[in-house]
Amino acid sequence: MSADLAQLVTTIAQRARAASLALATATPEQKNAALTRLAELIASSQDALLAANARDLAEAKNNGLSDAQIDRLTLTPARIAQLVESVRQVVALTDPVGEVLEDATRPNDLRIRRVRVPIGVIGIIYEARPNVTIDCAILCLKSGNASILRGGREIFNTNTAFAALIPDALRHAGLPADAVQLIPTTDRAALNTLLKLDQYVHCIIPRGGESLIRFVTENATVPVLKHYNGICFVYLDAAADADIAERVTVNAKTSRVSVCNSAEQLLVHRDAAETLLPRVARALVAKNVSLRCDPASAAILAGENIPHTAATEADYRTEFLDYVMAVRVVDSLETAIATINRDSSAHSDAIITRDEPTARRFLAAVDSAAVFWNTSTRFNDGFEFGFGAEIGISTDRLHARGPMGLRELCSYKFLVEGTGQVRE
Repeated sequence: MSADLAQLVTTIAQRARAASLALATATPEQKNAALTRLAELIASSQDALLAANARDLAEAKNNGLSDAQIDRLTLTPARIAQLVESVRQVVALTDPVGEVLEDATRPNDLRIRRVRVPIGVIGIIYEARPNVTIDCAILCLKSGNASILRGGREIFNTNTAFAALIPDALRHAGLPADAVQLIPTTDRAALNTLLKLDQYVHCIIPRGGESLIRFVTENATVPVLKHYNGICFVYLDAAADADIAERVTVNAKTSRVSVCNSAEQLLVHRDAAETLLPRVARALVAKNVSLRCDPASAAILAGENIPHTAATEADYRTEFLDYVMAVRVVDSLETAIATINRDSSAHSDAIITRDEPTARRFLAAVDSAAVFWNTSTRFNDGFEFGFGAEIGISTDRLHARGPMGLRELCSYKFLVEGTGQVRE
C-alpha cells in the first residue's frame, strides 16, 4: 500500500474527528437545516445524478452483472424522489442527542444524569445500493456523528455525485463540511487503513454480503456493529391458526426473498404437520418456492403430491436469499426453541400459535435480536419499528441489537453536578 493512500485516509479520519467534536454540540435546528438543504439539492441535481448513475450502469453491463444486480444499482426519477422524501422524514424525527436517560440525586446531594450523546466518528462500509450514501450520511448527521463513507466500485460515480452535494448542505447550516466524507477510491488498501484508525474512528458499520462483513470484522481494530446473515425461522406450533400460518409464512418467505429478514427455515410441530403443512406448502409452491424437506415433512408432502426435494444438512443452516425454504417437523416447542437457538443467525424468528403460554415461552427463550408472535419476520426493520429509518440491523450483544436507528447511533455519558462535595 502506498504511503500516500494511507495518509489520505488518515487525514480524512483526523478531519472527521475534529468535525465530530463540533457536530456533537450542534443544535437540532442546525442539523435539520442541513438536511432540508440536502433534500433540496438532491431534487435539483436529478439530471447530474442520473448521468453519474448511467456511467456506473454502463460499466456494470460491460462487467457482466446480472439484471438483478443492475436493478439494485439503478437510479430513476422515482427513486430519487423517494430518497428526497426519506431525507425529509429524518428531519421530522426527534433528535436523540441530549435525551436524559436517568436523573438521580445521591444522599450527599450529588446530581447524576445519564445523557445520550453521539458515538463520534462512524465509518460505513457498503456495497452496491445508490441510496446508502445519503441514508448513512443523514442518519449519522441527525444523531450528531461525523461519518466516513466507503462504497463499492460498482456504484462509485453515483456515490461521488451524491457525496458532492453534502458539503454545501452542511455549510448552509454552519456545520463543518468534514462531518460527512466519502473515501475517493475503492482501493481495498484504503479500507485496510480505515479499519485500524481507532485513534480517530469509534465504530465501523459494514453493510453488504457476508464476505465483506467477515473481512471487516477480521481486520478491524475499531469496534464493528454488524450481522453476518439472516437465517430466519418460522415455527408453526400445534396450536397455530391455519389462516395466520399460511399468510405469515408466505409473507415472511416471499415478500422479498433477497433481504436479511426473509424467512429461510420452516419448523412445524408434529401434532399439526399432517393438516397444516400441506396447506402452507401449497401456498409457498404457488409462489414458486422450492421446498427442501426432512424425511418427516417429505413423507407428508409426497402423500399430497406437493413438489419438494430432500434437504441436506447444510440446507438447515443456509441463508438462501432465493425462492428456497428448508422444512423440518419437530416434536415439541422445546425442540423448536433448541433448533432455532442452534441453527439460526439470531436475527429474526417467529412463532405462529393461538396459545399464549406457548408464545410467551418462545418469546423469552429464543435468543435472537427480534422474536415475533403471529406476525412476519419481515417487520424487523427500523421504519416498521417506528424509528423512521435505520442504518442497519445488528445481531451483536453489546450496545445495539436489532434495527439501528438514531438512538442506536448514540452512546451516553454521565453528567455529575455538585456543590463542593469531596469523597471521604
